[in-house]
Amino acid sequence: MYRNSRVVASYIRQIGRASHASAVECNAGFPRCKLPNATDSSTSLFPWNSKYSARLMGIHDPCSVEGIRHFRGGSEIQAGAPSEKPAVVQSTGGTGGPLLPATRGRQKPRVVILGSGWGACRLLKDINTLVFDVVCISPRNHMVFTPLLASTCVGTLEFRSVAEPVRKIQPALSLSPDSYYMPARCVSIDPDKHEVNCVTIYDDMPGGKTGAEFSVAYDKLVIATGAEASTFGIKGVAEYAIFLRDVKNARDIRTKLLLNLMLCEIPGTPAEEKQRLSHIVVVGGGPTGVEFSGELSDFIRGDVHRNFGHVKSFIRVTLVEANELLASFDVRLREYATNHLIASGVDLVRGIVKEVQKKKLILTDGTVLNYGLLVWSTGVGASTFVKGLPFPKSPGGRIGIDLFLRVPSLPDVYAIGDCAGFLEDTKRPVLPALAQVAERQGKYIAKALNSMDHAKGRASKAIEKASPADEPFVYKHLGSMATIGRYKALVDLRENKDSRGISITGFVSWLIWRSAYLTRVMSWRNRFYVMINWAITLIFGRDDSRF
Repeated sequence: MYRNSRVVASYIRQIGRASHASAVECNAGFPRCKLPNATDSSTSLFPWNSKYSARLMGIHDPCSVEGIRHFRGGSEIQAGAPSEKPAVVQSTGGTGGPLLPATRGRQKPRVVILGSGWGACRLLKDINTLVFDVVCISPRNHMVFTPLLASTCVGTLEFRSVAEPVRKIQPALSLSPDSYYMPARCVSIDPDKHEVNCVTIYDDMPGGKTGAEFSVAYDKLVIATGAEASTFGIKGVAEYAIFLRDVKNARDIRTKLLLNLMLCEIPGTPAEEKQRLSHIVVVGGGPTGVEFSGELSDFIRGDVHRNFGHVKSFIRVTLVEANELLASFDVRLREYATNHLIASGVDLVRGIVKEVQKKKLILTDGTVLNYGLLVWSTGVGASTFVKGLPFPKSPGGRIGIDLFLRVPSLPDVYAIGDCAGFLEDTKRPVLPALAQVAERQGKYIAKALNSMDHAKGRASKAIEKASPADEPFVYKHLGSMATIGRYKALVDLRENKDSRGISITGFVSWLIWRSAYLTRVMSWRNRFYVMINWAITLIFGRDDSRF
């Protein structure tokens, strides 16, 4: 072993002198290597983790003969003897390069999934990794359980309770040699080359620091990038409002809320400033806005009155909605929710926002609302990425899909979730931007793909021929639920707003709401977190620490 290691080290030094590249350092006593230019972000896609870079290259032992062959070219990796592993080329100078080239030979077909939301993660969970290699590309390495996200804003639940890592959802992303999660953002798609072009990220927020550009070849591509919060082009919304779509948003809301309450506690703060700082304005009367308002009312009635005695007479919540609250719910449920929120101390204002400024919100009728915290939850629209794709579009600007969730005229490309919508010629209605829609679509695609053998996996129309997909995708609404605070909730089991069905309110519906969502949480670990958090909040109250 010692003699062989010395031979390898000598060979590596000869390579370094011949190519004038950075030497591959190898310890004769321990089989460990440092990749060339491992700290140079211009030549390494993942400069922070040399071991991970080696794994992406299909090199399990960088000091092996296979590793030496790959690193012979210095910053560019040259393929050695023919292998079933995909050859990997590092990007150079930020111009981009193939990270995972097209599969060949006996390799499994590669399914590339863009996104880590409900649709993407259901597909990740159900896809057969014995048949397919899976690559998940998303800035976010976890799925957010959005129905419970509002509870994290006030400390009812902790953030980890609603975040499920994608590697826990699909262990093959960590264990399979040719399946990966990549922290990156897709910037374009080349259907002719069957490649997606991406850029690595260091920060998952817009404008964050980015790394190297690269491309990944696919045999099947599923676009599940979701949507963006709608601002309707209203001035100041993007700059001053906080959206409620992700754990980062929930953390920002919680931080801002607690900071404002603590600032109000400072002696000598003018009463006017206390009123502004402690005024929370929520724009949007859909399920998210109503649930967040209900959580706030519980937080105020319990924890604020107990822990912020100097603020309790100032704090208030205003919910602004242009039309009806919970427009998709039964009329009786809407009336119940309205009366309950008013009784809980929430001010309901009907109006349309004209402009948002740093400390105030202006409605079209001239009403001015001074605020300390503004939360925007008015629905979603097509993302900038989706708008920029040269694909057919459905009404509303989503990616147009046929009855089998395929993007027409683009072989092997599918779109699901909030980023996709049926084309007009399908004569199907626009599906709502709901988690259950995306999850059902992810399940449908996984079932269809799993039915294919290796040959079918490369056929663009195999999904239509496969037995589970003989029928086109059909969405059946299972009902809607929303909590409104003080152990009350709404359960609407109608298939659509014009049909008849069971509608339940009160404490019983609150128990149904909690039980249903507890069983829908992805893992037993997170279910345990949720149950423990609920118990702690019930016994000890919410945590008002600010980090």
